[in-house]
Amino acid sequence: MKFHRIWFVCICFLGIWSGDSSGQPPPYDVYPAADAPYYRVRYEPSTEEGGLIFGVNFTLWIPPDAPQLRGIIVHQHGCGEGSCKSGLTGAYDLHWQALASKHQCALLSPAYEQPEKADCQMWCDPRNGSDRAFQKCLDDFAALTGHSELPKVPWALWGHSGGGHWAGGMVMLHPERVVAAWLRSGVPLVSPEPDKPGIRSHGLPDLALSVPLMCNLGTKEGVTVKDDRFSGVWPANEKFFLNLRGRGGLVGVAVDPLTSHECGNQRYLAIPWLDACLSSRLPSEVGAALRNMTSDSAWLGEPTGTKAYRLSSYPGNKEESCWLPNEAIAQHWMQYVVDSAVSDQTPPPTPTEVHVEGNLVRWRARADLQSGLSHFIIERDGQEVGKWPEKPGNPFGRPLFQNLQYSDTPPQPLAEMVFTDKTQLSNVRAVYRVRAVNTVGLVSDPSAAAGEK
Repeated sequence: MKFHRIWFVCICFLGIWSGDSSGQPPPYDVYPAADAPYYRVRYEPSTEEGGLIFGVNFTLWIPPDAPQLRGIIVHQHGCGEGSCKSGLTGAYDLHWQALASKHQCALLSPAYEQPEKADCQMWCDPRNGSDRAFQKCLDDFAALTGHSELPKVPWALWGHSGGGHWAGGMVMLHPERVVAAWLRSGVPLVSPEPDKPGIRSHGLPDLALSVPLMCNLGTKEGVTVKDDRFSGVWPANEKFFLNLRGRGGLVGVAVDPLTSHECGNQRYLAIPWLDACLSSRLPSEVGAALRNMTSDSAWLGEPTGTKAYRLSSYPGNKEESCWLPNEAIAQHWMQYVVDSAVSDQTPPPTPTEVHVEGNLVRWRARADLQSGLSHFIIERDGQEVGKWPEKPGNPFGRPLFQNLQYSDTPPQPLAEMVFTDKTQLSNVRAVYRVRAVNTVGLVSDPSAAAGEK
């Protein structure tokens, strides 16, 4: 990307980068374009005391139909080069965009440029400069996008592994700003737990107990499998859970029955859970305080079990129960912890803007909020002529149109909504329609026709 010299000087002076990756260390120098509604800022490593010692790249997506933003959903990767690199595509995930769009929220994905053997506590503890960098990016994005409300709106946080440490730490530091936090395979140390070598404990403010939290981990991370590489995850999660829950915290546990440290199918519970929390807590006016969760709709479950009950009928110790916000989420939770097969009864949105050039078909589509997108069916003159992609991928769970990496983000290059009809004769005009298919196999209505007879 080329820049005028004056603009180039300005962005370098501010520590912001919006295009060329010059100076970035591999593997962080390749990422998708950030043309509106996408925006990007990048900061060099800080040499100031208390500053972030790693470079960091923030990508933001803003729903095109949101005149004013009500919040920010942060999708935070884990530790190590592979996970950090995966953060470069988090804001491009169509399924997470569907959640953000419903609530008129921006979708933000950081990518911390941590060398493989470096100490990830230097970013996943937000007190080591990442909190400061995060809040700086909100100021800079406000200037870039014209959304002056960005530094003021609340945050819904999702974090994997070290990202769970970060998200949980941000709850302890800024409970008044956090709508809810989903902690996949990582939680922070919280008082009265003592510090550990290289890891500092956080204080637990009373207000943090009113922030909905979900501890989500794979069963092979110490629940049913005790000799996995990550078998220490459950003991850490259990201490965190019992500490907060015993003090009345709105915290739950969702054990993924199929996985270890990989994210698996967790998004099919995480996104509905965050949807419920956003619906309940987002204020109607920017700058207003977050609303409290309503206690009378809550359900309680067995933390490592498979049954959930209405609040009034829970048979066990409520101070050790898994807190769930409402009946719908409780039903999803009971499916997830058995086989991760969260059900869905609604078909995905119908594709739009189908355009045909010769035998090339392009379209746009939004993801199904509940179940995402698996693939598309292409019809010519009323007959199916192919699907795209032919074999949707995902090594960690349900096949997805965009595929999936270890830290729950799409791989590069990003999948495109374009299909080449190799069976169509070049001199014969045809009418095309496109249908979307979600990850439980439900099919949308056909799009409007494109092309001519």
